[in-house]
Amino acid sequence: MEEREIELTILMPCLNEAETLEICIKKAMSFLEDNNVDGEVLIADNGSTDGSQEIAIRNGARVVNIEQKGYGSALRGGSENARGRYVIMGDADDSYNFLNLMPFLEKLREGYELVMGNRFKGGIEKGAMPPLHKYLGNPVLSFIGRIFYPSDIKDFHCGLRGYNRAAIQSLQLQTTGMEYASEMVVQATLHKLRMIEVPTTLSPDGRSRPPHLRSWRDGWRHLKFLMMYSPNWTFLYPGIILSVIGLVMMVAIGVGPTKIGNVNFGINTMMYGSAALLVGVNISLFSMFTKAYALSSGFIPNSPKTIGILEKFTVEKGVVIGVLLTLLGIVATIIAFVIWGNNSFGNLQPESIMKITIPAATLIAIGIELIFASFFLGILEIERKK
Repeated sequence: MEEREIELTILMPCLNEAETLEICIKKAMSFLEDNNVDGEVLIADNGSTDGSQEIAIRNGARVVNIEQKGYGSALRGGSENARGRYVIMGDADDSYNFLNLMPFLEKLREGYELVMGNRFKGGIEKGAMPPLHKYLGNPVLSFIGRIFYPSDIKDFHCGLRGYNRAAIQSLQLQTTGMEYASEMVVQATLHKLRMIEVPTTLSPDGRSRPPHLRSWRDGWRHLKFLMMYSPNWTFLYPGIILSVIGLVMMVAIGVGPTKIGNVNFGINTMMYGSAALLVGVNISLFSMFTKAYALSSGFIPNSPKTIGILEKFTVEKGVVIGVLLTLLGIVATIIAFVIWGNNSFGNLQPESIMKITIPAATLIAIGIELIFASFFLGILEIERKK
């Protein structure tokens, strides 16, 4: 018999939350009853051994057991088993007020697909958030998130949030750990879901044990996720900046002596410019690899502009450009050999000859790299063109 869809599921991930689970369920139940909401309380249990499951059932909640470990796994599994058209998720440690969920539900009813809580607007009680998280972790990671994925969301990591279940499930979120919170916002932004924030409060949790969150480990996982899903900020922009810096350094030193104040810049600086240009081109190519893979796998949506560039790219075009750059480098190398020969292949002034050989070697290296990168991009596109 097919289960009847209800309006709201209040979802709580749980791993040994016996100390606080009962009060959280009672508050959630009171919210549903007091506001006449057709809903349920669902506990996504992640392997509790302290009797949390029995506490949940005794207090009228439904329990679903999630075998795969992790905060993200519990929430994803809970969402898949929810009966509500909307889901409001929150931690079962009594740090969030489940009596005050109406602002979330109202926005969901208005058609917003993701409604984020903002603890900095609603109020963070003394002792509720460690200073490291309050003044560094959350603000910095949220700022980076807004730079990489432009949106109006100021509190990327608030654990109290509501969403349209069908819309979020269509994103096919994958992460299993604490970075699940970031993935939801990132994917919702990339897929242009309707999002909004509402103020919420954060209280000290009621547990006597330490939280599951590990500041540096989970902070790194959030940052790593933000970078992996943004090939422009991770690869393209740093690559372009390095390439431009390296090219400017090489050209400036190649056309004549460069001096700033009492500091002279010569061939040693040109070598570092060459290295910057090579690394910059290499990093930029990684951006193209990532976008080609994304177009085939769908792990992030590509913009029409990116798709247009990838569609116009052919292995042949890349190989031709690579061959031309390699030939230019070979020509410059021949010129250097001629100059060396005119000096009976004896010692030369390093400053003058290396202004030819360094650019020559750089052109050859970039040209060969482009040739092989073109073939690799072609391989990445095989699946898409089948």
